[in-house]
Amino acid sequence: MKDILIAITDDDNLIAQLLESYLSTCPNLKVLFTANNGVDLIEKLKTTTTLPDILLLDLKMEGMDGVETTQYIKANHPEIKIIVISSHYQNSFLGFLFKTGASAFVPKGISPVLLKEIITRVHETGIYFMDDQIDSMREQISSKSPKPDLNDENDLSEREIDVLKLICMQKTAKEIGETLFITTRTVEGHKNNLFAKTGAKNIAGLVIYAVQHNIINIHDLNL
Repeated sequence: MKDILIAITDDDNLIAQLLESYLSTCPNLKVLFTANNGVDLIEKLKTTTTLPDILLLDLKMEGMDGVETTQYIKANHPEIKIIVISSHYQNSFLGFLFKTGASAFVPKGISPVLLKEIITRVHETGIYFMDDQIDSMREQISSKSPKPDLNDENDLSEREIDVLKLICMQKTAKEIGETLFITTRTVEGHKNNLFAKTGAKNIAGLVIYAVQHNIINIHDLNL
């Protein structure tokens, strides 16, 4: 298995060093570098020959904070998946951070073992929700959200709904293909159709769409 390449950005040097020290001992994980803030990160991305797969990013930093950094990364390096780790963890931030481009949002008090699992899950599926986050996202969806138009020509097909449900369960394209007995390429085709029909820009958007349109039940999610 190819190593998952990681960059860490946190203005608390001790936190950054502890994360680097722990993750460097984990099989299939490799820390490329650490940075003190968004500006420092951008400079290192400009000079590195190898981009990270995963960015562990603090939210509140001097100079360029985590929100600004996320916006820059998604605009310039959309292939990098961002896990925001913050002592300023609040569920009320969820909708904004996922819409901005974060793949996961977790508190700094999270256990190192769970963090390793989240890194792997985000690398494989593009997103990770903690147990309490789906309920919170339900509450953040506007009560004025329109009822689905069942006669719309952009209705999802049964197979697209099957794929969407498995995406929400954080299954990889390979796992979805094995479950539905279709090729990975076909899964990716259905996923592209889902983006086009729902208007979602990322996996988080698909999950929100599925929750909003009662396609998934919160208890069915593989959190």
